[in-house]
Amino acid sequence: MGYLQFENGILYATDSPEFSKRLGINQVTKLSINKRMEMLALFEPFTHSSGAAVSGNRPGEVFAGMQAVIVPGNDERPTISGQYLRRLYASPAPELDLGTFVQSATMLLSDDLLGFHFDLNGLVIEQQDDKTKVRRAQFAQTLSISHPIGKFTVSGEIWHFTQPLTHSYAVGNLWCTSYSVRRNLVVDAGFDHGLTNTSTQWEGFAGFTYLLPRRLWRQKR
Repeated sequence: MGYLQFENGILYATDSPEFSKRLGINQVTKLSINKRMEMLALFEPFTHSSGAAVSGNRPGEVFAGMQAVIVPGNDERPTISGQYLRRLYASPAPELDLGTFVQSATMLLSDDLLGFHFDLNGLVIEQQDDKTKVRRAQFAQTLSISHPIGKFTVSGEIWHFTQPLTHSYAVGNLWCTSYSVRRNLVVDAGFDHGLTNTSTQWEGFAGFTYLLPRRLWRQKR
């Protein structure tokens, strides 16, 4: 409770229906309110794209929300959590194949089995066509499996997103490796490959997660 965490990274993507190349800097800030709830703020302060309707340098979008543990896990049952995000700023910069959204709700299920960690997520997302103002529901599912190897952790993920505004869908797979430099500092890098024609074909990313080692306020006894 009271800890602040920063997740910072850079992502480079190519061959998408909306652009030919895109570079973005991402920042996520998390603040734990108590043992079961945290607040989130998501920023993309800089993007550069080419081959898009709006190319060049643009700030990305801004989101805020919260995540909470609904059912704490133990040896016999998984942890079930929920997340809600709301868009605070809409950017003209081109988006990845997942599109942009007005708001989203996510159910997260995580568990450990035979030395592997499993994360299964289901998402309901509200998308909007900024030109016509038409809004549609988007549905998504992700499954990721990770396994520690010393200070390293290797992860693989498969994901599926509907694309309601274009009446299609995007599917892809992601692979990444993270390394624990210290207990409060982790660096990671990986890539993602889209498997459908409407998916961004290639994405490469790298970043780090840093947990501020001191509480922002003292825990009440």
